[in-house]
Amino acid sequence: MGILNVTPDSFSDGGSYADPAAACAQGLRMAAAGATWIDIGGESTRPGAAGISEQLERERVIPAVAALAEALGHAHPQVMISCDTSKPGVARRALQAGARMINDVTAGLHPEMFEVVAAAGCPLVLMHMQGTPATMQRSPHYQDLLGEIESFFEERLKAAEACGVQRSMIVLDPGIGFGKTLAQNLLLLRALPRLSRSFGRPLLVGISRKSFIARLAGLPDGSPPSARDPASHLLHAALSRDCALLRVHDVPGAVLACRMAAALSGDWTPHV
Repeated sequence: MGILNVTPDSFSDGGSYADPAAACAQGLRMAAAGATWIDIGGESTRPGAAGISEQLERERVIPAVAALAEALGHAHPQVMISCDTSKPGVARRALQAGARMINDVTAGLHPEMFEVVAAAGCPLVLMHMQGTPATMQRSPHYQDLLGEIESFFEERLKAAEACGVQRSMIVLDPGIGFGKTLAQNLLLLRALPRLSRSFGRPLLVGISRKSFIARLAGLPDGSPPSARDPASHLLHAALSRDCALLRVHDVPGAVLACRMAAALSGDWTPHV
């Protein structure tokens, strides 16, 4: 899943694709490089980020979704668009404009989101986060990290089903970096097989270019986020068998890493 931020303030590429034409061109590049989903978001969820109005988010997201949906239909019809939003109004408009999945980092905090998704019959990503983007990294604490996340997902799955969302249409995201310390992120990544077994649902994981990657890699302060790509891709290769979707910034590098991992494990054989 290629990350396409149409925001001015995302930590990695804020401002790069705010223009719909630029967003469309980047989406097509990611599709050509091997992405199966393009995730378009108009509100930054980096640590410390403040929220924005629904109107502003719509103005950023909908033109990009519409332009890319049309372009993909001609060039890469197998590639689909996801909308990264927690606002039901934005989700509804994005689905009308050509999005095929909703990626909600608040896991349906706004109860109307489940109604929008149920009416559309589309897939929904539910993510775990402790707190909000503005507060989530202020000393995150858990008594039982895995148990609490499992309880959270069970409650959210039941709430979604009560509103008509089919469990078979739900993808779970453990929320790496969203209210977790470095040690908690690593514990959660090691526990992906347990989470998958617990709910029988596919997992989406996003670790690309996150700050804990820089710490693990020992990168100097002030290094650009793209400097985290090699270390990110090592983790992408390691995680590729445990999750259905990897949400990434550098699609070509991630595809290559996963291909090498698949070749080594015997899941893919090159035609030579």
